Amino acid sequence: MKLDSVARTLVATVVVAATLGLMGCASVSASGEPVIVTAADAEGLHVAFYGDSYTRGTGATAEELRWSTVLSEQHGWSEFNPSVSGLGFMRNRAVFGDGDLPSFIIGDDPEVVIVTMGLNDNFTFDTYAAELPGQILSDLERIAEELPDAQLIVVEPFWYKAQRPASVELIISWVHDAATEVGADYIPDASYWLAGHPEWMASDNLHPNDAGHAAIAAQMHLALRKFGL
Repeated sequence: MKLDSVARTLVATVVVAATLGLMGCASVSASGEPVIVTAADAEGLHVAFYGDSYTRGTGATAEELRWSTVLSEQHGWSEFNPSVSGLGFMRNRAVFGDGDLPSFIIGDDPEVVIVTMGLNDNFTFDTYAAELPGQILSDLERIAEELPDAQLIVVEPFWYKAQRPASVELIISWVHDAATEVGADYIPDASYWLAGHPEWMASDNLHPNDAGHAAIAAQMHLALRKFGL
């Protein structure tokens, strides 16, 4: 089945599930604090997502249509998703340590952590380039050390257009190197998943729409197979 077909199927499935009220999810309040909603019927793995607007679900018409929730519903996972729009490993990062997003992930004590960070660091690359490799490694080391029994999966940072500034490849390489350093599983090529599909982008031409989120979920599903998920 082609990816377009998978994406359409997933969107249709999620719409039906949302109508029946089967989904559980998490988001953030206007203040940026995580708001946890328990997936009441989930009996599978408890999975946490550390990401930015792409993982928070910006561009989707409903939270249950974002890719992390589509994927969690498909796999029967209990989802914890405190992702924050505009966040990078360095960009818009006011707190490092207790009270930052990794600390919320660690405090949730998940069985699996999926990291999808790095896209926004391209927008402040010149400001933080010297600090960025060390902070990427620091975040992943904290998660790996504080959650030694959790499966840590790091995804190549997303990208959203054909033009790829030099910073994109540099950040991808730093994320890959840090994932390797901490022994995390790594999913490559995610920066290309939306390439060539303008119909998968929301009207802001920055975030994926419902079909785009479904396409990411489909690609993620295929990529996670090799890690036993």
